[in-house]
Amino acid sequence: MKTVLIMRHAKSDWDSNARTDHERPLNERGEEEAPLMGAWLKEQELVPDWIISSTAVRARQTAQGVIDGSGYENDWAQTPDFYHADPEAYLEKLAELPDSLERVMVVGHNPGIAELVEWLTGEPVMVTTGNVAQVALSLTRWADIMTDDLQGELVNFWQPRSLPR
Repeated sequence: MKTVLIMRHAKSDWDSNARTDHERPLNERGEEEAPLMGAWLKEQELVPDWIISSTAVRARQTAQGVIDGSGYENDWAQTPDFYHADPEAYLEKLAELPDSLERVMVVGHNPGIAELVEWLTGEPVMVTTGNVAQVALSLTRWADIMTDDLQGELVNFWQPRSLPR
């Protein structure tokens, strides 16, 4: 059994002086909610074994906030493949993972993140900023995630505003 924690980046700062969309940072709320989500995952005993994030600034800052809040102690990966990605880009990265990893978090952007949850579970979910979907997969090998008949289960779905503070 494998688990994917699918997270949309936290709230970004549309008023920043970023030159490009890729460089747009988190706003104050996003900076608070990312570590809050990390602390929640730690409390739920769901700290990931590996994190892969989009290279966009807001996604990397979200991943770092989760790391800081959860006590995650491993290295983590960043990929430009997750920036404005479709579900297949996430699946391709997950399929490359070593089978020793049981729980992996991906941090990216909509609409790809919401489409990924639906592709894996068959359940349409509105994924707003900072949300995390916990998806259980009946896999022993990550390479099998590309199988057409894979049916995952949406175990939990959290929104930062709904977490205890």
